[in-house]
Amino acid sequence: MNWIETIIVAIVEGLTEFLPVSSTGHMIITQNLLGVPQGDPFVHAFTFIIQFGAILSVVCLYWKRFFQFDHTPAPEGSTAWQRLKHKYYFYWLLFVGVVPAVVVGLVAKKSGLLDWLLDSVEVVAVMLVVGGIFMLYCDKLFNKGSDENRVNEPRAFKIGLFQCISVIPGVSRSMATIVGGMTQGLTRKRAAEFSFFLAVPTMAGATLLDLLDLLKGDTSWATTHNITMLILGCVVAFIVALLAMKWFVNFLTKYGFKAFGYYRIVVGTIIIVLLLTGHSLVMVD
Repeated sequence: MNWIETIIVAIVEGLTEFLPVSSTGHMIITQNLLGVPQGDPFVHAFTFIIQFGAILSVVCLYWKRFFQFDHTPAPEGSTAWQRLKHKYYFYWLLFVGVVPAVVVGLVAKKSGLLDWLLDSVEVVAVMLVVGGIFMLYCDKLFNKGSDENRVNEPRAFKIGLFQCISVIPGVSRSMATIVGGMTQGLTRKRAAEFSFFLAVPTMAGATLLDLLDLLKGDTSWATTHNITMLILGCVVAFIVALLAMKWFVNFLTKYGFKAFGYYRIVVGTIIIVLLLTGHSLVMVD
């Protein structure tokens, strides 16, 4: 990947990471349009690693809430473990929520399913349309959240199960976890914020696995150019995501998912029509 391709893909990642439109799907489409070779181990790793750059914007924007500890006294008679969990309850909830994704992600990666999915524009297009149709109705189905409902262990685990669906490119991790939160009685805003927080350990784990795979395999990819592209991609994705995140929370709280649903259907349909009529998405040779 060259400088221009890296910056464009990173901007797309930053804009779409927290929107329910599938950042991975949009990066795959963008890479195809730019003529970036698919199936290359470095390109696969780049796709995940710069997502972690965008996710770090959560820590920056919500740092007071992300680095929070409960200093109130634990219930009388609590065991040492219960006192520890009480103090670090926020992080315990993130751990509970990320466990399902760790299990499913490892299975998908070891089986080769994940790499196959990342190479499939067809899967992205179909899932954009399917997810878009669902989003036209999900506000009516699940918009009964209450500010009194908060994330607890059962809710965190169930949201984590929803997150597993996003192993399929085009589904959107953001959409899956926000809808998962709404099914548990959370408001759209509270579900979105927990989705952001849950993304940090999820993408940190995915990034670490990809880095380990890159380092264990053929290290000929580790040129000064490629490492520079990784750093540049992470920085650009971080800055753009930081600007996009707050806008998304405000928009979602006021208007819900419908606009994103129409967008997904239009984009997915255009890609399907192009593929069915024998057109290539590669616009740059």
